[in-house]
Amino acid sequence: MPPISRRSLVAGAALPLFGIRSRPASAAEFTLKYANNLPAAHPMNLRANEMVPRILEASGGRVEIQVFPNNQLGSDTDMLSQLRSGAIDFFTLSGLILATLVPAASINGLGFAFKDYDQVWRAMDGKLGAFVRGEIAKRGLIAMDRIWDNGYRQTTTSTKPITSPEDFRGMKIRVPVSPLWTSMFTALGASPASINFSEVYSALQTKIVDGQENALVLIDTAKIYEVQKFCTMTNHMWDGYWFLANRRSFERLPKDAQEIVAREVNKSGMDERADVAKLNSELRGKLSGAGLVFNDVDPAPFRETLKKNGFYTEWRGKYGDAAWDILEGAVGNLS
Repeated sequence: MPPISRRSLVAGAALPLFGIRSRPASAAEFTLKYANNLPAAHPMNLRANEMVPRILEASGGRVEIQVFPNNQLGSDTDMLSQLRSGAIDFFTLSGLILATLVPAASINGLGFAFKDYDQVWRAMDGKLGAFVRGEIAKRGLIAMDRIWDNGYRQTTTSTKPITSPEDFRGMKIRVPVSPLWTSMFTALGASPASINFSEVYSALQTKIVDGQENALVLIDTAKIYEVQKFCTMTNHMWDGYWFLANRRSFERLPKDAQEIVAREVNKSGMDERADVAKLNSELRGKLSGAGLVFNDVDPAPFRETLKKNGFYTEWRGKYGDAAWDILEGAVGNLS
């Protein structure tokens, strides 16, 4: 599958995503709903729409999947509830949000845990991912083997670049409403403020906060660069989207159809990973051209600060020794 260009990402926004059909819906024996919270032009939806006809063809026309992007079926909380009840059949969700139901699901977002993408994929395609999928299964859901990429989160500021942990001291930084974020930035010496994303631009513009953190794609699409001067590639958290299935819906499919769906979902997930990597490399250049000043940092001092201030000890207690040992097996000693 060739990589998706930025031009095709934009063009994709105009495409209807309510299921791609090569025949009438009535011809399919099983018609399943897949919902997500991302825009139509995001690589997740472009790749999801490629898997739809592949699944239809490989299943001999028996399995059709309809795609509902951009929160069309409700908020994340609403759609997770619908997934659990069977009102929708598939849903992609950040592990950091899924943690409201499956606490272990946020472990991949632990601050400065993963040094690079090689570590991320070894862990999430290996023992750590298998552990989290097992925890998800206990809640009546199935997580496909390949987690999709949401990306590393970076830090932007209006006052100064972040070059060391000391630069966070006293900084007013916006974070999502989540104890993991608040705990991490407090341990770094910052003053985190939980603010809804819809209010972030104005909070930065009016100096209610000095900085924020997000993946580059959101820094771009939300025009954060207009009200921030510096972007430090802290890579402080990595997050992905679990492709989740309602167990009852999935197991109603014949065994061979289950295998087809899982295979094609995982294939599109791998394609989406490559798309996000390419997009992120392009965005750094684009945002630099818009005036955002970039710098890179060594994660080791940040890890050490978190360790010294008890962050890892706190979260080891929350996740439990079993999950923690698997994580450290992938990334090295943290606590």
